[in-house]
Amino acid sequence: MEKIAIFVDVQNVYYTTRQAYKRNFDYNKFWRTVTEGKDVITAIAYAVERGDKKQQEFQNILRAIGFEVKLKPFIQRADGSAKGDWDVGITIDMLENAERVDKLILVSGDGDFDILVDRLKTHNGKDVDVYGVPTLTATSLINVASHYVEITPEWLLG
Repeated sequence: MEKIAIFVDVQNVYYTTRQAYKRNFDYNKFWRTVTEGKDVITAIAYAVERGDKKQQEFQNILRAIGFEVKLKPFIQRADGSAKGDWDVGITIDMLENAERVDKLILVSGDGDFDILVDRLKTHNGKDVDVYGVPTLTATSLINVASHYVEITPEWLLG
């Protein structure tokens, strides 16, 4: 049985599916599809903590599906901009889990991950599947992925 590890950039998925389709990602459907017949070694969803009740309920749904949820505090800067990305945390976790699995799955369209995906493929000999919204996924990430899966309306709720 193929061993997999799943890493979801929750903020990226939320904003890209909302921008492209005005709908939300169906995490249950995603889980059922990618884990069927597979041995899930680790599955982590990376999110920003705002203390919002609705967001906490969503995080509990992710946990019930099977994800470990890692939270980082939301930081509002004095100039009004915000910070809360998980790029370094996702990178570390993917590198640390690479030897334990046959395939890594990254759900994000963030082009900053292209170097990581290339490294996992060339230095670790791993397949890395990338899921992202086609119009909002970096071409460099699509090109380096072992397999790129477009997040289209069939992957969304309602």
